[in-house]
Amino acid sequence: MNKKKIIYFLENSFDYNGKDLDKETIGGSEKTLINISNILASEKLFEVKVFNNTSNPLMVSRVSWKNISEINEIDNPDYVISMSDANLFNKISSKNNFLWSHSVQSFEKFIRKKQLFPYLKFKPVMILEGDYHHKTRSFLTSFFGKKILQIAPDDDFINTKIDLKYIPPPNAIFTTKSDRNLKFLLDAWHQIKKTSYKSKLFINPPFLLSEDNKKDDINLRKKADKKLLIQDLINSKVFLTPGHKTEVFCLAAEEARELCIPIVTMGYGCLYERVEHKKTGFIAKNQKEFIDYTNLILNNDNVYLELRENLIKKKNSRNYNDVKNDFIKLLNINV
Repeated sequence: MNKKKIIYFLENSFDYNGKDLDKETIGGSEKTLINISNILASEKLFEVKVFNNTSNPLMVSRVSWKNISEINEIDNPDYVISMSDANLFNKISSKNNFLWSHSVQSFEKFIRKKQLFPYLKFKPVMILEGDYHHKTRSFLTSFFGKKILQIAPDDDFINTKIDLKYIPPPNAIFTTKSDRNLKFLLDAWHQIKKTSYKSKLFINPPFLLSEDNKKDDINLRKKADKKLLIQDLINSKVFLTPGHKTEVFCLAAEEARELCIPIVTMGYGCLYERVEHKKTGFIAKNQKEFIDYTNLILNNDNVYLELRENLIKKKNSRNYNDVKNDFIKLLNINV
């Protein structure tokens, strides 16, 4: 019988563990860590441990979640994957180190964040989440290799049934962070509203709405849990996201796509990877096109239904079983 491969994930953000997947505090990178560790641990080949800032060490779905202070330096894991921070390899490393990046990071920022010395010392292979991420990662910050691992939405998004008879009200939704070009979106929305006068826009809190925002039916979502997020998404006719140069995957857009919601974007950052122009949504070249494409979906059910039909054909085209298989290949493990 083959000995289990031991995989350690190291992460240093805030207090959470594998039980928190559905909570509002869990962002894209945290969802990714929970999902990949769970599905790897479901394979008898692996023993998986996550060391982060949890204050509640426990076992969830065969994954051991421990506080990062509990790392035993004499342990000898087969693989160590540090999430975003090369300094964590100082706590424990292996012959197979990987640095999983969730951001665009210049060489100057790499040095400023004190990543360079541990990077050179531990020689990790860089894990990146898409073509845009791969292109923007410089040779100097990926000297020991860089590989793409595209992620996926949670099973709850994939397993949600789409009611083919349901056409949602003319709602638009934006479920990512306000620093991801929300200002561009709001400026465009004031123009969109002149044509789509019955439409409403829903954005994530926290955000201080002006009187003009309220007048044009811009609303703050109640950010609660995943179940409510899914409900808000399927009650929307279009997902609006200009994109941003810092976006390396945009899980929010992928969640909307999995729920068969057409997307309108400027394609900034990685967003051109999330949308097939005129098939699953629209990639605008300027603000006017962004406004026109949005109005087209909000006001023309035939356009909406055609885009949704294309999205339905692509539903469940990638899930975490696929991510797991690609991850195993990335680690060069023969199963």
